[in-house]
Amino acid sequence: MAKVVVVFHSGYGHTQRMAQSVAAGAQAELLPIDAEGNLPEGGWDKLAAADAIIFGSPTYMGSVSWQFKKFADASSKAWYVQAWKDKLMGGFTVSANVNGDKFSTLHYFMTLAMQHGGIWAGTGLNYNNTKASQRDDVNYLASSGGPIAQTPGDVGADGMNAGDLETGRLFGERIQALAAKLAG
Repeated sequence: MAKVVVVFHSGYGHTQRMAQSVAAGAQAELLPIDAEGNLPEGGWDKLAAADAIIFGSPTYMGSVSWQFKKFADASSKAWYVQAWKDKLMGGFTVSANVNGDKFSTLHYFMTLAMQHGGIWAGTGLNYNNTKASQRDDVNYLASSGGPIAQTPGDVGADGMNAGDLETGRLFGERIQALAAKLAG
């Protein structure tokens, strides 16, 4: 089994809940970024030892949270020595709006992964975009780059959409399978 780490920041609990779903599918370790943008003790070592890294952040104002950005900027030390080169990478995001410019956040993650020499993996899921599709269907929000979730701004993390969470779980399964293949 490949060693997968989900590194994420969550402002209100929604991104944490999505991270838990992704981690459940990937059989991954959760590595939360705190409210000050810092990793817990030993966090950088866990990322260096991982076969795959999955990024997660809410989408705030069309991009990652400042806490995630602080982490990303601090990752320049790993970049300098190419510590994450050839690792499998992916990412997910959550926002209150159906669009919410979530693709900008996924694109940020993709760019970060490419700068580190990583190998990006998207969802690998078809869309549920027929007349019969329901909001609780897997990948109903139709993202290829990584799972996206939407929860109205006045709904807590416990009210997240089941289809979005299942999309995250399936994505995690895909990351685990792909990372295991790459690890040989």
